[in-house]
Amino acid sequence: MLIPPPVTLSPTSRKLMDATIGQTAFETTPQSNGAPDATTLFAPIRPGLRQVEAKLRNVDSALFAPLADAFINLIGSGGKRLRPALALLTAEVNGALQDPLRYNAVIALAAAVEMLHTATLVHDDVIDGALLRRGAPTLNAQWNGISTVLAGNYLFGTAARFSAETQSMRVIEIFSDTLRIIVDGELRQLKDRYNFAQDRENYYQRIFAKTASLFCAATQGAAILARLPETRVDDLYQFGYNFGVAFQIVDDILDFTGDDATLGKPAGSDLRQGTLTLPFFHYLQQHPDAASVIEMLEAAQAAADDGDSAVWDATVTTLVYELRASAAIEAAREEARTFLHRAVDNLAALPDNVFRHSLQGLCEFVVKRTY
Repeated sequence: MLIPPPVTLSPTSRKLMDATIGQTAFETTPQSNGAPDATTLFAPIRPGLRQVEAKLRNVDSALFAPLADAFINLIGSGGKRLRPALALLTAEVNGALQDPLRYNAVIALAAAVEMLHTATLVHDDVIDGALLRRGAPTLNAQWNGISTVLAGNYLFGTAARFSAETQSMRVIEIFSDTLRIIVDGELRQLKDRYNFAQDRENYYQRIFAKTASLFCAATQGAAILARLPETRVDDLYQFGYNFGVAFQIVDDILDFTGDDATLGKPAGSDLRQGTLTLPFFHYLQQHPDAASVIEMLEAAQAAADDGDSAVWDATVTTLVYELRASAAIEAAREEARTFLHRAVDNLAALPDNVFRHSLQGLCEFVVKRTY
C-alpha cells in the first residue's frame, strides 16, 4: 500500500488540528506538551469503557489457574484502551444508541479488538524474545515459549468469541480478515528483518497490517453496528486507517527519542532487532552516503552472527545518537501530522458533537504523545 499523496485540507480540518481543542463540550486537561489528556477525551464514553473493562476481566474460574492469573495481569496492565475507545466513539458519533442489543454488540466489538491487540502483543514478545514491555515483565519472561504461545492462542480465541457476540456476519468477517492481515504483517516483518536495503513501501505495508488494520476494524465495525450509511462507514474506515498509521509512526519515533524509563527498553530497540522504521528511512534518505550506512550495518550484523554482538550494539547505539540529532525525526513526525490531517478530514461529514470532538482531540493527542 503506497503512502497516499498529499491532500488539500479544508480550512475547518486545518483549524481543528492546528488549534487547541477548546471547542469541545468538555474541559480537557493539557499535558506538559500541550496535548489534550486522553482520559478527558474518553469522558463521553466512560460508562461504555467500564463495561468493556468488565468484559475483558470476566475470566472463567474454571480456567487453568496460572492462565487465569496471567490473563488478569495482562488485562489489568491496562494501556491506553484507544481501540475500544474508538469503537465506542464511532458507534455514537451519529447519535446515542438507544437499542440495548445494538449497544451490547458495540461493547462486544470493543472488547474483541482490545483482546486481539493483547493477543498480538503476547505473540510479539515471544517472537522478539522480549522480557520487558513498558518496564514490566512479559508473560514470555515468566513462562516458556510454548506456554506463552498457547496463552496467546487462548486470547485469540476469546477475541473471536467476543466478535461472534456482535451477531453481525459482516463484523465477524471484518474481524477474521483483520486477523489474517495481522499475521501476514508479522510474517512480512520477519522476512524483512536485517534487510537494510529494503524499500520504504515495505514499512507502510507492515504498519497497516500490524497496527492500522485493527483501528480500521474498530471504527468500521462500530459504524456498521450503528447502521450508519455506507458513505460514513467508508469515511470511518479511512479514519481508522489514517489514525492507525499515524499512531504507529509516532510509536516508531518514540522508540528512538524516548529513554529507558519511559520506554521500558533501550532506545532504538526496533533497529537492534533488525526492524526498520520510518525515522530510519528518513535518516537514510537524508544521509550523503546512504550506501556506507547500509554497509556498516551489514558488517556489524555479520559480526554479531559470528558471535561478536558488541560490534552490533555499538553500531546501533552510534546510529541512534546520530539519528536523534538529524532531521529524520521531524520528517517522520510531519508524515504523522499529514495522516492525522487526513483523519480529521474523514470526520468532516459527521455531526458536530462531543463524540466527533473526542475523535478529533485524539488526533492531536496521538501526534503529541510522549508515551
